[in-house]
Amino acid sequence: MSNSTVEKSGPLAGIKVLELGTLIAGPFCARMLAEFGAEVIKIEAPDGGDPLRHWRVLKDGTSLWWSVQARNKKSVTLNMKSEQAQKIARELALDADIIIENYRPGVLEKWQLGYEQLKTINPALIMVRLSGYGQTGPMRDLPGFGAIGESMGGLRYVSGHPDRPPVRVGISIGDSVAALHGVIGAMMALRHRDVTGGRWNGKAGNDLIAGQGQMVDVALYESVFNLMESLVPEFDFAGVVRERTGGALPGIVPSNTYTTSEGENIVIAGNGDAIFHRLMLAIDRVDLAHDVSLQRNDGRVPRTAEIDAAIQTWCDTQTIDTALACLRKADVPVGKIYSVRDMMSDAQFQARDMFEQHQFADGTPVKLPAISPKLSATPGQTLWLGPELGAHTEEVLKGIGYTEEQIRGMKEQHII
Repeated sequence: MSNSTVEKSGPLAGIKVLELGTLIAGPFCARMLAEFGAEVIKIEAPDGGDPLRHWRVLKDGTSLWWSVQARNKKSVTLNMKSEQAQKIARELALDADIIIENYRPGVLEKWQLGYEQLKTINPALIMVRLSGYGQTGPMRDLPGFGAIGESMGGLRYVSGHPDRPPVRVGISIGDSVAALHGVIGAMMALRHRDVTGGRWNGKAGNDLIAGQGQMVDVALYESVFNLMESLVPEFDFAGVVRERTGGALPGIVPSNTYTTSEGENIVIAGNGDAIFHRLMLAIDRVDLAHDVSLQRNDGRVPRTAEIDAAIQTWCDTQTIDTALACLRKADVPVGKIYSVRDMMSDAQFQARDMFEQHQFADGTPVKLPAISPKLSATPGQTLWLGPELGAHTEEVLKGIGYTEEQIRGMKEQHII
């Protein structure tokens, strides 16, 4: 499939996005917009491109992750140290609805691409800025990766077992959560722009026709912090500092990971009052099912160890299959902990079409995760896999008025 001739559709068709960033947070944010129809132009350095192209498992020198993270995007190479390249980026910004960037604060301003600078030429522009600590504050200039955001935002402190150091989730969750906040912010800003006037048509001196653009300031640590439930009021009001609790969900009982007779792990969430009653009957603990003091969660919390021990004793007698069958019959939320191998052979994943079959340019088949969320009328789609470096440079530059001769000259000067 030629990615230059595919006509995009979806709820974001007609929206133009300029991606200025590398690795995870910014590119993941832009990826989701591209999956739902936006035209995403990704700017990459000519000498190697986005470092993620070379992360983790590779095929012919390019990351398999890249095929997902950059799907549906157009790759344009610009050496942003060059003033000519910065000029081209500003020209692309003039026609963009959304810019997504995840450089350190101040870098875009140095290139004359900061929000305050660009909104003078495109007043309807929405700029999503993702950084470690946000665009203000005493830490704004420090480098901040997702792991640091997870630590500062509180996630690492509560992850793991109480007698061991904190652990990390096995993916770059801080970056991904920040990306999702970026998408949400972009959609809210786009809605505001549209109800205040809509897209700017590029006519200088007639700002009244443009809707109001704005900057979306996303800090990685704040995105993680936004997930931390009741930590703040619990500490402020009651002086409670939530600690690590292993596989359990603190203060919500029972909700934990247990081990079956075969040594497999199973997650059981019996913390609803009616669910708890059904769970205790299913594991033959009629005494606990009818214990008046355990009818509500606040009564169960002081007896967490006793309840967990009762469930584990039952699990010791069950295989993973018998435990799942018994608890599902009792309408108790339960599940095994899936590896990717489990996912790809699972009937629910298959029924929901959670894998897409594609092929690389050489014909080699590859499966990708399907697009989420699922929209009934305007679903997302994968039109092409992550492109080769600079695959769309000529197409995009010709689209803003550059000639073949000018493009050839910029290539010779290593500007593109």
